Amino acid sequence: MSDRIEILFKGERKELFSNPMQFPFKPGDYAIVQADKGEDLGLVNQLGPAIQLKKVDGPLKEIIRKPNARDLVRLSENRQKEEEGFVVCREKIKKSGLPMKLVDVEFQFDGNKITFYFTAEKRVDFRELVKDLAGHYRVRIELRQIGVRDEAKRISGYGVCGRRLCCSTWLSEFEPITTQCAKEQNLPLNPQKLSGVCGRLMCCLSYERCFYIEELKKYPEVNTPVNTPKGTGFVDKIDVFKEEVYLKYPSSELIKFTLIEVNRMLHKKHSSTQQD
Repeated sequence: MSDRIEILFKGERKELFSNPMQFPFKPGDYAIVQADKGEDLGLVNQLGPAIQLKKVDGPLKEIIRKPNARDLVRLSENRQKEEEGFVVCREKIKKSGLPMKLVDVEFQFDGNKITFYFTAEKRVDFRELVKDLAGHYRVRIELRQIGVRDEAKRISGYGVCGRRLCCSTWLSEFEPITTQCAKEQNLPLNPQKLSGVCGRLMCCLSYERCFYIEELKKYPEVNTPVNTPKGTGFVDKIDVFKEEVYLKYPSSELIKFTLIEVNRMLHKKHSSTQQD
């Protein structure tokens, strides 16, 4: 039995819970857990030794029980209410003229709380909107502003690779991604090709970064002059997989050399300079 279990909720929201009653679970099972002033229902996402080693701040909420058939019917009803709630909130946003985009709606399983997720370019004063929604539903209302990367994580989708988005499948945290990652991999700085569905630089640009940083230490930097039998060429492109370097000459001619050849010519130049 597992003492700790990771539960997956709507929008790829994950949280660790303790399993004091030692209910037997396997990934994909439903579980009813403690929530803020109530109960929530999610899917068992992960259990086992790796989960037991995860560090957590403070005491864990508990898994209360396994759901029955009636609970699963209620979950389905909540999903329908979320769709209706999306329409209601979007209309209220439009009526109030607030500069925000509604992304998702999540009903807590017991119906005691409704969370509305939205994106906005700036901070939004949504206090009146909260009051309006609270008056409509008469439950606790929470409006939560998220970033565009979090929006993609909640909605999910497919990347240019043809696979589901990393953020909505396995990626647990977002890392800062800059154009430097693309430069290190000799990728063209084309925003359309480097951006994901969220409009930000693709997370996968960081996956092979360490490999490229280590490999590029073997190569001369771009624009480094290299004396060759044909004259002086300048490093224009590098292919780390084929271990090749392309030199560009003043005539605009581009000639390919192996890394060994280029390093030999650079070493020869360095040796000649020391002798002089």
